[in-house]
Amino acid sequence: MASKVLRDWPHAPAHRLGDAGAYSVTAGTYKKAHVFSTPDRLAYLTDALLTLAEEYRWRLQAWAIFSNHYHVVAESEQPAFLKRLVQYLHSITAKHVNLLDETPGRKVWFEYWDTYLTYQNSFLARLNYVHCNAVRHGLVAVPEQYPWCSAGWFAREAPRAFRATVMSFPSDKIAVPDDYEVLPLK
Repeated sequence: MASKVLRDWPHAPAHRLGDAGAYSVTAGTYKKAHVFSTPDRLAYLTDALLTLAEEYRWRLQAWAIFSNHYHVVAESEQPAFLKRLVQYLHSITAKHVNLLDETPGRKVWFEYWDTYLTYQNSFLARLNYVHCNAVRHGLVAVPEQYPWCSAGWFAREAPRAFRATVMSFPSDKIAVPDDYEVLPLK
């Protein structure tokens, strides 16, 4: 009998959520459209993410929300809930912006990519990457200035030594889908 081979479909990233721990998630809008291009829409998406993460038992460690994509680093003892969290987040936020734009049924979200973080260095690099993403995109000079990410919260709440470690950790070589052009703050 031939062994069963697990194949990844070429049209979508594989989501293998078996082990408890930390995951990095990136999601993008369909055709990279700037659907969340106003402060109110960014705030809505951020609030929805924070609320649903708690509801689905994901402890957010870092997040950055932009007009056409977002990044999250989170931990869970029940990683299978991630798929439901993302599906529900995408469903309610798509309905919300489609109602605002009077475009019922418009496709808003494209896909999401998740990575299980098994090494401390990978975890630290992704925390740095997400906290500093608004700077990388040229939106702000200092991460804490971007209101729709966790950098300000991290600066206030994290122990000083841990924050210094994360913020100095190299993150330029991690593989994160992030070829998005973002809109400047209004």
